[in-house]
Amino acid sequence: MNNPPNGVPLKATHERLNLKTKVAYGVGELAKEIPSNILVFFLLFFLTNVAGLNPTLAGSVLLISKVWDAFNDPIMGILSDRTRSRLGKRYPWMLVGSIPLAICFFLQWFVPSTSNQWLLFAYYSGIVLLFDTAFTAVAVPFSILAAELTVTYDERTNLISFKAAFSIVASLFSLSLAQVIFAKVADPQQQYLILGGVCGLIIIGAVYLCVWGTYKRYRLIQTQRAQVESSVSLPLGQQLKIAFSNFPFICVIGIYLCSWLGLQLTAAILPYFVINWMGLPEQHFTQTALAVQGTALTLIFVWSAVAQRVGKKAIYGMGIPLTIGALAGLYFLQPGQVGWLYGLAVIVGMGLSTAYLVPWSMLPDVVDLDELNTGQRREGIFYGLVVQLQKIAIAIALFLVGKILDWTGFIPTSPGQDVPVQPESALLAIRWLMGPVPAFVLIGGLVWAYFYPITRSVHGEILLKLIERRNTPD
Repeated sequence: MNNPPNGVPLKATHERLNLKTKVAYGVGELAKEIPSNILVFFLLFFLTNVAGLNPTLAGSVLLISKVWDAFNDPIMGILSDRTRSRLGKRYPWMLVGSIPLAICFFLQWFVPSTSNQWLLFAYYSGIVLLFDTAFTAVAVPFSILAAELTVTYDERTNLISFKAAFSIVASLFSLSLAQVIFAKVADPQQQYLILGGVCGLIIIGAVYLCVWGTYKRYRLIQTQRAQVESSVSLPLGQQLKIAFSNFPFICVIGIYLCSWLGLQLTAAILPYFVINWMGLPEQHFTQTALAVQGTALTLIFVWSAVAQRVGKKAIYGMGIPLTIGALAGLYFLQPGQVGWLYGLAVIVGMGLSTAYLVPWSMLPDVVDLDELNTGQRREGIFYGLVVQLQKIAIAIALFLVGKILDWTGFIPTSPGQDVPVQPESALLAIRWLMGPVPAFVLIGGLVWAYFYPITRSVHGEILLKLIERRNTPD
């Protein structure tokens, strides 16, 4: 076997991942999940009911931005792979990108003083394009760190459990913060501006704390690992071809895309379901979301412990059917059945934990397999593609929700107007998007998980072969 260029032998044993590193990495998750959660829960509703944008144009705002994301996520992964600096490959992008990310997030909640639909559309499309560029510069390098801070199968599951826990904390915090601000501030436009400003400051702080707390561990692992610094730089097209020829990676993509498309559809339609179908005050929307995320947070470390006994895809097969059943039940929910609403929300959260945990803990194992097959280590292209898919899933969800609501006659609300009575066709669409549609998508994730081939024993063999290769002279 050939020893990779500039390889440093990898040890079969290494210093255990400490609590400080795991917490610091989890804190970094706040920088991308706080804005992501607020966007998926509130942006479409904000555009239609506060900014007064037509539902189709509102959904198109997000979809158009993903045309750019189709290029910038994989490119960012490759750029970070090729970055050489005193801080390493990933940290410079995170530190620099966090500031424009915070600024653009704040500007997304500004309402221009015009009622012209196309001017509003142009403003929000431009801001979202800038936001997505800055988000990519932070999210892709941050996500790659999971593969660069860990080595073993179970160690990765443990680290990702902290990432998943902080992801849920980000959702709980952002929803709670929104609820507090909305209760204290009467003007809807000011509500969202304040929310955007506070979260922008948190984004910057989270990134800098993450870098501070994980850098020592990063340097330690990189001196032990045969980090490939190949003089041969493959073109983007060839790297994409190699990545998509990796069957376990295709499975992870399927699991991740189905999981998040289904859940993002649910999150995007939830305020319409609670307010327009259930006829409940707005605070019940945030409380329902908190019930989902609070349950998911409670169980995340339970699922992590179970995974270390039965494996990653096994817990996915246990958890996601709970979510599917609860989502199907929401379709049959009638106005006034508030207790059932919260009960089903808790069951959704029980399965949701596994969707946060499983795909991200599988991805570093896929990178190891790719290194074994190719002799090169390319975390960037794999993580860039997955982050791209996450944003595409969000965009598709929001676009479809907006488009379907428009088709079915949903009546948008302009600033200062009372909530209108929606037609039966729009209410039926809301119920379908809340339950059966995302449940069907999640079934696809179960199918992909069934075919995922990298078990604990398989990964152990991969790691031993990599150790042998790196420690064997040319």
